[in-house]
Amino acid sequence: MSDGIFIGGGGQDYAEAQSLLLDKSNRHGLIAGATGTGKTVTLQILAEGFSANGVPVFLSDVKGDLSGLAAAGSVDFKLHDAFMKRAATIGLDLQYDKFPVTFWDLFGKQGHPIRATVAEMGPLLLSRLMELTDVQEGVMNVAFRVADEEGLPLLDLKDLQSLLVWVGQHASDLSLRYGNVATSSVGAIQRQLLVLENQGGTALFGEPALDLADLMRTDTDGRGIINILAADQLMGSPRLYATFLLWLLSELFEVMPEVGNPDKPKLVFFFDEAHLLFDDAPKALVDKVEQVARLIRSKGVGVYFITQNPADVPDDVLSQLGNRVQHALRAFTAKDRKELKLAAQTYRDNPAFDTAAAIQEVGTGEAVTSMLDAKGIPQIVERTLIRPPASHLGPITATARAAIMAASPMAGKYDTTIDRESAHEILAKRADDAAKAAEKAEAEEDQLEAKDREFKAARRYTGTGTSGRSTSRKSSKDSSFGGALASVVAKELKGTTGRRLVRGILGSLFKGR
Repeated sequence: MSDGIFIGGGGQDYAEAQSLLLDKSNRHGLIAGATGTGKTVTLQILAEGFSANGVPVFLSDVKGDLSGLAAAGSVDFKLHDAFMKRAATIGLDLQYDKFPVTFWDLFGKQGHPIRATVAEMGPLLLSRLMELTDVQEGVMNVAFRVADEEGLPLLDLKDLQSLLVWVGQHASDLSLRYGNVATSSVGAIQRQLLVLENQGGTALFGEPALDLADLMRTDTDGRGIINILAADQLMGSPRLYATFLLWLLSELFEVMPEVGNPDKPKLVFFFDEAHLLFDDAPKALVDKVEQVARLIRSKGVGVYFITQNPADVPDDVLSQLGNRVQHALRAFTAKDRKELKLAAQTYRDNPAFDTAAAIQEVGTGEAVTSMLDAKGIPQIVERTLIRPPASHLGPITATARAAIMAASPMAGKYDTTIDRESAHEILAKRADDAAKAAEKAEAEEDQLEAKDREFKAARRYTGTGTSGRSTSRKSSKDSSFGGALASVVAKELKGTTGRRLVRGILGSLFKGR
């Protein structure tokens, strides 16, 4: 194992050598640049470097290109000669190689299914995912509190939908305890859940939920497994994509133990298209991301954001990103020039060149870089030729992907959905039991009334015949208005109306489910 990951160099007018120190790589990082300037290749070589040093990696494959990590580069590749020339220029002995990869996919098509439970996602991220208002988010928090107090596990979307029906039916009682719970807000949340279902959100929630230990494995040679999330289809629902990655990052923060400053990270997490996380994000969410970025490094997790412009990342988060690779930025408009200037100001100046000009001038496969030194101090910005990857550049075939999935230790572990008893089933059973109890009570009441009628119609034998028992006094008493009204009310409460009231309280919508 080396003490760093070689990124590139170049000689004259370029840095002699630029490396990312392993013991500083949990200080997070940024890969920025316009489309087509080489961000994906930079991500690929960093993933290779971490894997070779025994560090597991999680990354999202937005364009489908990163599956090439599972195959070795080839002399038949059209860029082979260019790669070898680049390698000679920067003093690299390029050896083609493949790396251990596990494919994941929320939809279970291009990788093993990856799921979370509704309870794990929590009300804050779910509210963000569904773009709920503050009032609706408040109702969501009430629903989660009720689930905890009533022992109702929230595993999949139907659990949450059933719980919200129950909350709507008991809105008056809940409002007295938790504040206003408007049925209109419950209805609005249900509509947003329907939208989420239509976007494929049903596939995300359920069991078996992801075991985070499965993301932090090494192969028999001690190389870190590169976990690749197929995100090309997922990007059709950008809010779902960003929320899922933030949930995963938050879960790592919650469950991983403190390790201080390790010699190398326990896991490196690449967050591609990072601007989707921060676009129109409420302050509470941005604060949560900043907190995670600040504290998760002590748990041995490095986080690297990939985006077009450093301005896409809030300043409080950007200040946590110590290792940076800045590819070219375009500056055709006044706004572009302003953003270019701001990007240059985030680097430590190099007196040998103008940073803003260098960012604009570097070509594809080149960048300006600034890494943390041995003392954790950002080095001055350098112009750098990025090294070529050892693995295949571009996607592998569907057949090759299927073969890798079939041979994976994860094959079969997450493929079959488990639907155990949870909130939906528990509430349905409660409603069904209440309905049966009401029906039984009504039947017993009908039986008692029948016996009472038989008793009243009975005839006593006098020896000479039968005679009806005199009821003139009782009839006179019962014929009074008060007595008749009381009789009717009592009968209705015990009979059909009583059954309806019980069903209304416990939720007749669940009957028969």
